[in-house]
Amino acid sequence: MNLAGAFADSAHKRPRKIALYWGEREYSYAELWDQSCVFSDQLRRHFGIKPGDRAGLWLKNCVEFIPALFGILDAGAVAVPINNFLKPDEVNYILADAGIDVLITDAELGSHFRALAAARPQLRLLDVQDAATGVREPETGPRSKPRQSSDLAVLIYTSGTTGRPKGAMLSHGNLLHNVESCRIVLQTVEADRFAVLLPMFHSYMLTVGLLLPLLVGGSIVLVKSLHPVRSALEEILQRQATVLPAIPQFYRSIVNAPISGPLPLRICVSGAAPLPAQILLEFEAKFQIPLIEGYGLSEASPVVTKNPLDGTRKPGSIGLPIPNVEVSIQDEAGRELGANEIGELCVRGGNVMLGYWNQPQETARVLRNGWLLTGDIGCRDAEGYYFITDRKKDMLLVNGINVYPREIEEVLYQFPGVKEAAVIGKPDPRKGEQPVAFIAPNDGAVLEEKAVQQFARKRLADYKVPRKVVVLPALPRNATGKILKTTLRQMS
Repeated sequence: MNLAGAFADSAHKRPRKIALYWGEREYSYAELWDQSCVFSDQLRRHFGIKPGDRAGLWLKNCVEFIPALFGILDAGAVAVPINNFLKPDEVNYILADAGIDVLITDAELGSHFRALAAARPQLRLLDVQDAATGVREPETGPRSKPRQSSDLAVLIYTSGTTGRPKGAMLSHGNLLHNVESCRIVLQTVEADRFAVLLPMFHSYMLTVGLLLPLLVGGSIVLVKSLHPVRSALEEILQRQATVLPAIPQFYRSIVNAPISGPLPLRICVSGAAPLPAQILLEFEAKFQIPLIEGYGLSEASPVVTKNPLDGTRKPGSIGLPIPNVEVSIQDEAGRELGANEIGELCVRGGNVMLGYWNQPQETARVLRNGWLLTGDIGCRDAEGYYFITDRKKDMLLVNGINVYPREIEEVLYQFPGVKEAAVIGKPDPRKGEQPVAFIAPNDGAVLEEKAVQQFARKRLADYKVPRKVVVLPALPRNATGKILKTTLRQMS
C-alpha cells in the first residue's frame, strides 16, 4: 500500500462526495484525484520525473497543494514540502541537499526563479495554475511499478544541531501508520470535516489536516484567512467543521476574542508547541469543546502522544502514546527510567522515520536500538501520562515552527563589525517564543539594532528575524569560553 493508492481508493469509493471546501468552491473526491493524475502526467511526461526522484512543493495553502502532493506520489517520486516563508537562499539549500530539479510553485513564489536557478541551473518550475488547468491524458505505455510501503514518500526538512535543516525521510508506511493511529485516537469518521488553517507544508498539518481526512473519506475545510480570528471562525461555522487541529496561539486568540459559542466542532487538537494549562481551561470553559493536547515531531510522522478523548485529560501533560506507538523515558546510556524520573523522551513504532537524508552520522545519533531519541526532556507519571519539562536541543518554537539559534547566529556573524553573537528565545504570549539576539562589536565598531535587523531580514524568513537586538561590550562566557545563554535569558 502507498499514499497515492490509498487516496485513489478513497476517491473511487466516494467520487461525488465533497473532499475540499475552499471559500465558496467545493471539490469532489473525483475532481481532486483527476487533478492529481494531471500533475502526475505532467511530471512524468514533460519533466521526466522517475520513481525515487525528489520534487519540491513550494506553495502557500491552496487547493492545488493537494493534487500536486498526490501527483508527485502517484508518479513514484518523493515529495519535499518547502516552508513558503523561506527566502531564496534558504530554499536553495534544500534544493541542493535533496537534489531537486523540479519545483512546483505558484506565480508569486515563482518570481524568485532567477535567484533559485542561479544556484541550481538545471532547476525547472511547474506552475500550479498551468498544471491545474491541464487535461488528463490517456495512458499510452506501461506505468512504473507502484511504490511499496517501505519506499520513501516525503522529505520533511527540520532544523538540526548544525543549524542547517535536515531532511527527515518518511516512508509511505510511516505516514500511513501515523494516519491510522490518529484515526483511532481522534475517533475520525467519514462525516468529519477538518478545519485546516495552518500551513500544509508542516508535518503536523500534512498528516492530521490533509492525509487523515482524505484517507478516511472525510472532508477538508481549507480556511482562507486567519485574520481576524472571527473570519476563520465564520468559515468553520459556515462549513460546519467538526475537527480543528491548531497551535496554542490560535486557541489563545479564540479565548480572547469577543465570541461566544456554540461552535460545530466536536474536538480541538493542539500541537506543534506546548499548550499552557490556563488556555486549555479557559477554552473548555468558554466553548464546552474538548481541547486535546498532543506531542509529535517530524521524525515521527509526526504524532506520538495525545491526551485521550474519552479518558482523563491532564492539563500540562502531552498525554498517552497513540495506538501502536511506544514511548519511554531513557537516560544517556539508553536505560529505561521509571515513573517521575527525568530523562530523554524516546519513541518506537512504525511511524519513526527511515533516517535523515544523506546524513548517516546524524541518523545514528538519534536512532538507538530501534528508538528515536527526540531531544526532549521529560518524565511520565504513575498513570503513564507524559510530561515535557525541557528541550535538550537549544531550539525555539515560533508559531509552532522550529527555529534553531545557530542558523540566525551564523547570519549575524556576517554583519560587518559583529564580533560575537548569541540568540535565545523569549516567551511571547502570541507566538510562543521570539528570537532575541545579543551581539558584541569589534573594537571601534558601532552596531545599530535596526541595521542588524534589516540585514537579517534579507537573509532569513521573517519569523526568524530577532525581534530585539541587544548590543553588549562582550558576551558572558564560562571558563571554557562557552557563551552563557542562561545569563542572557536572565537579561532579556
